[in-house]
Amino acid sequence: MRIRLIAAATLGLVLACLGCGSVTDPSKNTTETFTGTVAPGGRSTIHSFNISSGGEYTMKVTSMTPTFNSFFGTWLGIIQGSDCGLFQQNTLSIVGSQSLAGPIFQKGTYCAFVFDVGTMTTTETYTLTVSHP
Repeated sequence: MRIRLIAAATLGLVLACLGCGSVTDPSKNTTETFTGTVAPGGRSTIHSFNISSGGEYTMKVTSMTPTFNSFFGTWLGIIQGSDCGLFQQNTLSIVGSQSLAGPIFQKGTYCAFVFDVGTMTTTETYTLTVSHP
């Protein structure tokens, strides 16, 4: 009984992903670079990009100026009207380390932004990279 349940669940997942398009090998991902500013207590502008197949994504803030050595937030979402609906977020992001990563099964227009979690004392200029299928 348990094996049938696992098999049925696996088959359901495979069938659900068939409509998602092919899966891209992460070594063939597109890497996009965005720059912007984030003020204390605020969020950056929304950066959007298109994902045309399933696969894995990673997101990292590679620099902040002036030098920032504390936590901030990163957000990955799906465009919903004029806003960026939540897909995944991290409120403990640090410069130079991967802040978000995971699988993406659905094609569409995705979005990302950087936000203050209460630790910024001045406006920061950042560089954000997103690797995606």
